[in-house]
Amino acid sequence: MNGKSALITLADGQKMPQEGFGLYKVHGQETMNRAISDAYQAGFRLFDTAQLYDNEAEVGEALQRLNVPRDEYFVTTKIAEANESYEKAIASVKESLRKLKLDYVNLLLIHWPTEKYFFESWRALEELKKMGLTRSIGVSNYPLIHLQYLATQANEMPVVDQVERHPLLNQAPLIKFNRQHNIVTQAWSPLGRGKILTDPVLEKIAAEHGKSVAQVILRWHLQSGIAFIPKAVTPQHIQQNIALNDFSLSDIEMEQIAALNNFQRFGKEPALAYEYNHKYETR
Repeated sequence: MNGKSALITLADGQKMPQEGFGLYKVHGQETMNRAISDAYQAGFRLFDTAQLYDNEAEVGEALQRLNVPRDEYFVTTKIAEANESYEKAIASVKESLRKLKLDYVNLLLIHWPTEKYFFESWRALEELKKMGLTRSIGVSNYPLIHLQYLATQANEMPVVDQVERHPLLNQAPLIKFNRQHNIVTQAWSPLGRGKILTDPVLEKIAAEHGKSVAQVILRWHLQSGIAFIPKAVTPQHIQQNIALNDFSLSDIEMEQIAALNNFQRFGKEPALAYEYNHKYETR
């Protein structure tokens, strides 16, 4: 897999790029074609989608247009809450593969924890892995308590936990737990949905390195040993997001960024998604 991102070896032995390309809210075939082509040319090899994003068919078409060997890219998708339960999860993944035009995905995640189908959906993922429809299985938006609960019945544990993580929500206790249990933490919304790009601390660090604030934040994830999936559609931002290896942050700068943590979420609260059995809406 000849990309620009370092490879992380998951607990099951599969190698996953540390930095991936997020496809949340990327829609339209031409937009998707350009975004994935530009990302691949820039050096991205991991492409992250989900049933909930309603763009798997567009992703599949764009990947096919790359005309490169299957082992040259890594694909993640996620099971939506509406498709949780044993039978529905298995059927939905087969449909996802049809849309993606793939025989398997590299990583399959449960998108949000739900109380009703908590163990049943995980059992489906274990079966889908046995069927060869996914190489690895994991979860998304699972806090520490849900991982501990899952461990009481799981035959195998997730190899990835994809969660919201950025300087205002650094997830330090969860990351520590995941490392202790050979689970890779992968950050979605690694740039805080763009709402932290004017933070003065980050702007000062960026100016000192001659880099963008986004690059500084992504370098912070990189040096923290976290996997991450920034989203971008313009060639300039795509290229900037993977150009992270020509500078490094000092220990003091890493501490300054970590100190910005104020437990602020820009996404949903996983505990409430669990209680309501879907990613709840707010008014």
